[in-house]
Parts: sequence; structure tokens; C-alpha cells
Amino acid sequence: MDLRPRKLDVYIVKKFISTFLVMLLLIIGIVIIFDISEKIDDFVAKEAPLREIIFSYYMNFIPYFMNMFSPLFVFITVIFFTSRMAANSEIVAILSCGISFHRFVMPYIFSAALIALFSLGMNLYVIPNANAVRHVFEAKYTKKRAAPEGKNIHYQLSPGQFVYVQSFSKWNNTAYKFTLEEVKDNELVSKVTADRAVWDSTFGGWTLKKYFIRQYNEGSLKDNIRTGDQLDTVINLTIDDFYRKNNTVQDLPYGELRELIKMQKMRGDATVQYSLIEEHQRWAVPFSAFILTIMGVALSSRKKRGGIGWNLAIGIALSFSYILFMKFSQMFVYTGTLPPFVAIWLPNILFSIITAFLYKIAPK
Repeated sequence: MDLRPRKLDVYIVKKFISTFLVMLLLIIGIVIIFDISEKIDDFVAKEAPLREIIFSYYMNFIPYFMNMFSPLFVFITVIFFTSRMAANSEIVAILSCGISFHRFVMPYIFSAALIALFSLGMNLYVIPNANAVRHVFEAKYTKKRAAPEGKNIHYQLSPGQFVYVQSFSKWNNTAYKFTLEEVKDNELVSKVTADRAVWDSTFGGWTLKKYFIRQYNEGSLKDNIRTGDQLDTVINLTIDDFYRKNNTVQDLPYGELRELIKMQKMRGDATVQYSLIEEHQRWAVPFSAFILTIMGVALSSRKKRGGIGWNLAIGIALSFSYILFMKFSQMFVYTGTLPPFVAIWLPNILFSIITAFLYKIAPK
């Protein structure tokens, strides 16, 4: 197959990218209008400055929205301009010149690669910072339900060091019924308990109230016991661990996200599933550009009596089903049915099979 660039390749790439950008602008404009109508009461009631609404919220909302619905944009783009080419008999003319269907698809794949690389870069580096600014704005100027207090929290702070908190109050940054245990060679070495552990930002640690420390001496009948009213201590547990929400992982650059996953796995933190879902989604969504591009070409490259309307209807239905499947597959992680890697990549796997079938029969 001759892969040297041709005028046809430039023509298709320009069509692809220009149509994709127009789709983005149109749909983003519509979404912003609906979002303003939904949140205008909150903006007015909380006196949000216009500058912050524009630059802190919407300038950071747009990259997030573009990433979430990029499969929809890509698929509709391919369906739209390829159907028009088919309706104008351009594709018939191209194939009649001796260009194979496989060679015809190459500029589509090149365009999809550009979009996938751009989306991946946005996912790993740009969107997390944008999400952080947007979430701060939303917490300040939009209605949010108060976060419930933490209950029965278990963490492994380091190998052999475990902490338990019966409840944590975000009103006064206090952990109630605090317990810290040291284990070595499967034996309990020490245990620290306190009625309360209050976070002190001045030294970045916890102040234990009415504490009880017990050191277990191997081979001795007598343990070392110490009690008191107050004790300052610094451990590998900060106030951020209690304030971390499920969507906090959306604010972390990729390197920090990887470090968080490593720490959560070591601690046995149940919320690690949210971090793993976020990690795999950052890679899976850009990859979908290849799948949906090839599927779109296979579906719309043949001229139909109904024109482009029928192809657009099919394209919108399939792209929305892909996005819904991406969201639904997360439930397999929450229920423990599938590991995060399999669950998040499952829509890509299934749609790849469908795409391979459609691509095989398309030249016929």
C-alpha cells in the first residue's frame, strides 16, 4: 500500500479537522447557554463576579466538556462530512481511480491520531488543573449539599502501621475514637488510643486528647503504659485525607494521581477505585477516537437514498450509547464485578469488535 501523502489525504484531513472544530464550537455554545440558564440564580444569589464566571468557571468548564463528549464530536464529524462526500459521489470517484478502501481510510486514521494525542495531552496535564479551579468556583458560588461526616475509617499509613477513626467531623477537624497500631512480624507492638485527635495546622500534625499508649514487651508480663490529657504527634495522615472527595482525583495531574493510587493501595483505602477509574479513563477516552472514526467511515461511506439524515441519526445514537456505556461500565468497578482496567476499557473492546465487522463489510 502506497502511504505517501497525496492531495486526497490533505483534502480529507482538512475536512475532518475543520468540521470537528465547527462541531465543537456549535455544541459548546449551546451547552454554555443551557448551563448559564441553570446556574444564573446561584450566580446572582451569591454575587459571583463576572470575571470569575468567565475565567474561573467557563474557561475551565469548556476543556472538561470537550473531553467528556469528544467521542460524540468525533463520530458526528466523520458521519457528517463522509456522508456528504458519499452523497456527492466523491467516494465513488475516489475508489474508481484505483485507490483501495483501506488506503482511503488512512487520512481518517491520521486525523484521529491528531485528535487522540491532543485529547490525551489535555487529559494528563491541562484538564486536571482546569478542574481544580472550576471545583473551587463551584464550591463557592453554586449550591452544593454538605458533605457527610466520615464514619469507621481504616487506613494503613505505612507497612505495619494502621489507624482507625470511628468518625471525623469536618466542622472542627476532629477525629473521634482515634486508634493507632504498630504491628511487626504479625504481632502487635504498640497501640495508641485517644478520645479525640484534633488537627493542628501550626505544626502539621494531630493533638491527641485523653490519650492512652501501650507498648507490648515480648517475653515480659508487664507492658509499658502511658496516659495523659494531651499529646502532639505527627503521622503519615493529614487533614487532606479526610477532605478528599470522589471527584478530587479529577483535579490531580497524572504524576500526582499515580502517587495517590500507590498510597491508597498501600493504605487499603476503598476510594482507590475512584482513582483507578480516573486513571484508565484518561487513556481510554482518547483511544476511542480511532474506534469511532473507523466505525463512522464504515457506516457512512456508502450512498443512501435517505441522504445524510439517516447516517447522522445512526451516528448520534451510537456515540451516545458509547458514552452511556462508558459511564455504566463504572458500576462494574463499584460492585466489584470487574477490575477497573477491564471495566473502563470494556466499551472500547466491544465497540472495536463492532467496528472490525463494519469495516470488513464496508468495501462490499
